[in-house]
Amino acid sequence: MRFGPVPVTQAQGTLLAHATSAGNRRLKKGYLLTGEDVAALADSGVSTVVVASLDDGDLVEDEAARRIAAALRTRNVEVKAPATGRVNLHAAAAGVFTVDRALIDAINAVDPSITIATVAEHAAVGAGQMVATVKIIPFAVGAGLVDGIAALCAGGEALAVAPYRPKRVGLVQTVLPVVKASVLDKTRRVTETRLARSGSQVTVEKRTAHDEADLADAIRTMAAGNDLVLVFGASAVSDAGDVIPAAIRRAGGTVERFGMPVDPGNLLVLGRVGDVPVLGAPGCARSPKENGFDWILDRLVAGVAVDAAAIAGMGVGGLLMEIPTRPQPRERPARPHGPAVHAVLLGAGRSSRMGGPNKLMADFEGEPLLRRTARQVLASRVGWTVVVLGHQADRATAALEGLDVRIVANPDYASGLSSSLKAGIAALPTEAAGALVVLGDMPGVTAEDLDRLVAAFETAGGLSIVRATFDGKRGNPVILPRSLFAAVGGLSGDTGARHIVESGAAEIVDVEIGAGAFLDVDTPEAMRAAGGVLQG
Repeated sequence: MRFGPVPVTQAQGTLLAHATSAGNRRLKKGYLLTGEDVAALADSGVSTVVVASLDDGDLVEDEAARRIAAALRTRNVEVKAPATGRVNLHAAAAGVFTVDRALIDAINAVDPSITIATVAEHAAVGAGQMVATVKIIPFAVGAGLVDGIAALCAGGEALAVAPYRPKRVGLVQTVLPVVKASVLDKTRRVTETRLARSGSQVTVEKRTAHDEADLADAIRTMAAGNDLVLVFGASAVSDAGDVIPAAIRRAGGTVERFGMPVDPGNLLVLGRVGDVPVLGAPGCARSPKENGFDWILDRLVAGVAVDAAAIAGMGVGGLLMEIPTRPQPRERPARPHGPAVHAVLLGAGRSSRMGGPNKLMADFEGEPLLRRTARQVLASRVGWTVVVLGHQADRATAALEGLDVRIVANPDYASGLSSSLKAGIAALPTEAAGALVVLGDMPGVTAEDLDRLVAAFETAGGLSIVRATFDGKRGNPVILPRSLFAAVGGLSGDTGARHIVESGAAEIVDVEIGAGAFLDVDTPEAMRAAGGVLQG
């Protein structure tokens, strides 16, 4: 093909490169000029036109696109008629799109004038949705190029849609005292909506204790009567030996993969009991927004093979957009003055259940309890340590002498815990991505425990609540992400962070730290049992 300006008297049989007027007529780009058109252009005063002149063996753009699309081996894909050098291909059914990436790359490498573009591999598509397009860029290409591409296409299936196959789904949700029934109800509704696009249905739901044995029984029962089992845990999975993967193995199944390089969705578990897939859902799957759970669920329902290797290959493109409950970027905040997590140590209370003595001044191996707790915080990876004082503030200040802490006075300490929490949060530096809230009367919490909480916060992207637990039961300390700092301002009375944690405003990551998460010393009996001596 030759392209360029020619005298209008020589333009018959060429393709017009640009739209042009000929008297009262408007000739479109790509129009094949006839003798009558040439005469009309000349009568209009046009002396030169830019055209494409075909050589022997050239194919016009529509015919070239049609032949290439016809050569592609497809399944459940509808090929549309060519127009302006383009052929669009649409899904003939709802399902998961599959493509031979190497073949498409090979076709696109033949010549820049011939292109094929597709939606992302393994994308969920609806019936009638465009999944690919063949586009010829110039007005014509050589037939030899098209024949070469047709030969490449003879090797195997180029692209397809694996249609959804409706499944019978068993839903299991584990329960802890901190999980509200409304959260479980919402999770079922969101899950049913997800399954509706494939025609799948939840046949039965079981809510069980967040316990390996109870969950194993539920999984075993569900697998016996369903095609797929979905498990939502009351606590996030933090290890391959945690409750959900352990329960799958206890039910006689295997765990194929824990964790995936897709965010949101990291904490996913894929296992099987016999031939029935068991999918342990990450906490983000309680939201209807797209996450890694959708990627695996869609493939399972469409019959597309997914295993540990397939999941490991999902990292490129696996950083998904933010969801509304995570308004900050996933990129970690800058840390010009140290770690992004800073500590708020609460030490303003009146120790009312002690009947008089200040528990924070109790002697633990030669030092006051408040100082002992502050030293553990300072030995951890946190940045600033803000200590909120109120009751017997002078005495507490003296107990902290020599420690690198920032003391904040709370004159309203008698109104309850919330006032101290608000004062501590307000005193944190602007670069704080998270607040590690530590109670002053927890002698069993160590710097190593605090470091584990900080590490979990960082692993979760700095946007989740991180909570210490003991035997799966909620405890303290807790890390609040910056996105919840404003919510602290709405607390009142003797209310700590518990209501914020349980509000569902952010994903919760539980970290097992042992008995220290539960050991406080609110009574003289608890103080003696912990080895402390009240000082009056």
